[in-house]
Amino acid sequence: MSLRIGAIVEALGGELRGDADRVVTRLAPLESAQPDELSFLVDPRLAHRLADTHAGCIIVGPAGAAAASRRGDCIVADNPHLYFARVTQLWRRAHGGTPRAGVHPTAVVEEGARIDPSASIGAQCFIGRGARIGAGTVLKPRVTVGEDCVIGARGLIQSGAVIGGDGFGFAPDEGRWERIEQLGAVRLGDDVEVGANTCIDRGALQDTVIEDGVKLDNLIQIGHNCHIGKHTAMAGCVGVAGSARIGAHCTVGGAGMILGHLTIVDHVHISSASIVTRSILKPGHYTGFFPIDDNGSWEKNAAALKHIHALRDRVRALEKRLGGPSLA
Repeated sequence: MSLRIGAIVEALGGELRGDADRVVTRLAPLESAQPDELSFLVDPRLAHRLADTHAGCIIVGPAGAAAASRRGDCIVADNPHLYFARVTQLWRRAHGGTPRAGVHPTAVVEEGARIDPSASIGAQCFIGRGARIGAGTVLKPRVTVGEDCVIGARGLIQSGAVIGGDGFGFAPDEGRWERIEQLGAVRLGDDVEVGANTCIDRGALQDTVIEDGVKLDNLIQIGHNCHIGKHTAMAGCVGVAGSARIGAHCTVGGAGMILGHLTIVDHVHISSASIVTRSILKPGHYTGFFPIDDNGSWEKNAAALKHIHALRDRVRALEKRLGGPSLA
């Protein structure tokens, strides 16, 4: 498995400084790359690492071009991280890693489901009645797509994902729970990627909607009737409770939690392990978790938090007596 550096630049653009006929046999991290391997440097502040790498060729930005050229062959790109991403795609296409179109013989496709001829349905997948799979979409082995659910074009659904399982809906009835049938579906737009063992629940009455370009990592739970805007990305183990509305171009770090029926506007970025308990109506970066500490200190601080309301009342009373401003 190999590619000529000149062929990469011909396909993807960029400025080649060095030998176009150099052949690379692998893509590798900068610190471990060997003379027959291609690597990349994103942060020009780390240009000092170029002196220690053995990479045969390095993808760099304009700021790192001079230093990279002094050490050997390089490709200069405006956005080296994006360029490297496209190199990985080129590599897969060139070496036969693209899934073949068609339905694996072990997959189950129920009556009324429609699968574009260019889609690829992996082993032991299940496609429910009335479901639709768009052009160029790939379902890895053991994906389940429930009845009437829609996956748009060029999607990628990793193994074990469940698109259109029932939402969690029950009505209390004198100490027991009465099931609420989930009559909606799930609609995924174009270019959506869903990680392994992620679950997107069907809506109770209306559809759960995932718009174009959304990227979901592994082990994510999206509750029923949620709506996630275009090009939002969520890292592993995020949980989104039912009927939350999340805008476009948002990010949620790993293990972030979003409570149900909240609204999050476009361009909101939520730190890992944060719990969102209220709607966020202004773009920005939000963090909400109690910092980790040694257990003894944490317990003392947690105990102090229980008395915050009493302390606030005492401060208010003191300010009132002294004629000062009231505590908000």
